[in-house]
Amino acid sequence: MSYKTILTVVTDPDLAESTVEHAVSVAQGADAHLDVMCLGVDRTQTGYYYAGANAMVLQETLNRATTEADALAQQVKQILGRFDVRWAVVHGVAQLADIGRHVAAHARFSDLVVLPKPYGPNRGVELEPVVEGAMFDGQVPVVVVPDDVDPPRSPKRIVIGWNESSEALRAVRAALPILRRADAVHVVVIDPPQHGPSRSDPGGMLSQFLVRHGVRAEIDVLSKTMPRLSDVLMRHATDVNAEMVVMGAYGHSRFREAILGGATRNMLEQANLTVFMAH
Repeated sequence: MSYKTILTVVTDPDLAESTVEHAVSVAQGADAHLDVMCLGVDRTQTGYYYAGANAMVLQETLNRATTEADALAQQVKQILGRFDVRWAVVHGVAQLADIGRHVAAHARFSDLVVLPKPYGPNRGVELEPVVEGAMFDGQVPVVVVPDDVDPPRSPKRIVIGWNESSEALRAVRAALPILRRADAVHVVVIDPPQHGPSRSDPGGMLSQFLVRHGVRAEIDVLSKTMPRLSDVLMRHATDVNAEMVVMGAYGHSRFREAILGGATRNMLEQANLTVFMAH
């Protein structure tokens, strides 16, 4: 298995430079083709306008979104022209409520999607449904890269957040091409259960699976010494100088994560290194 098609999505001209550069780095590391989707976002909420104004407002916002999409495409093409990578650019307009479907339509024919962090200062509301559209409806692993991080073409030290979940296992399987090239892969188990089939050897079966695929894996069993699992995982990634975290995403429902928080949302908010996620 290898990555042949990498997709990224650009909706904000201020994030275009870093988003495209990160995607180029990943594509070059995999010797893959890079597709860039430029979307002008129509944020119209038609239900909030007085009767008779809907058609006029819709046309105006569609025109504005179309102009934004054209400008984004030109900006992205200029950026891509500086790099030695195979690429293609598509652009169009998507309504905010429907943006996930448009992203998924392209993501499902890609091997990997590279996106910026969806949360934080100066982040548009469309970035979250872009991530979720690729991961849920597109069924594709997503690599989330902070703006100030230069993603390594071939990370040498990787941390896997392992909790025996189906989501975590899918993330590991999807990341195998990257894991095989790493010098060290840490399977991190935080507060393993005291009862169950793997209680005497937490992470052992996954480690065996990885080793048979040629991955240099070792198991790190940690205590939950901080309130959030994501904090423990990030601190350990820093301690071992990891360049990437691989983990399952949205083990709980998206609604619960949005309201109550969870490991996925916390990682997407706080991560200071590249995060590889799959659902």
